[in-house]
Amino acid sequence: MKGSYVLLLMLKEPKRVKVGKLGFVDFKAGWYAYVGSGMNSLIGRVARHFKRNKKLRWHIDYLTTVADDVVVFLLPNGKECELAKLFNGFECVEGFGCSDCSCRSHLFYLGNFK
Repeated sequence: MKGSYVLLLMLKEPKRVKVGKLGFVDFKAGWYAYVGSGMNSLIGRVARHFKRNKKLRWHIDYLTTVADDVVVFLLPNGKECELAKLFNGFECVEGFGCSDCSCRSHLFYLGNFK
């Protein structure tokens, strides 16, 4: 199955994480939405995000290994960049997860809901 997905990630505490070539990123406590795609295998790509021990290859890998909770929504017909644009009003981490497109980011801070 091909398509896109939205990961919701919860950080219970603020964290400073080295994210590949982006360097160190300071993440606030709260919920984040990450938009990604799995054009060869949507299920395989998403399953990878739930593994703690993995080779850190993509920006999101660095965050999923430290997130306290991860939830996913699959969108088999979704288009990754169109989905990312739905979060344009939210604070984002510039350059996160979008090195292969012209989007500002694919990671958005949604807030700290208790």
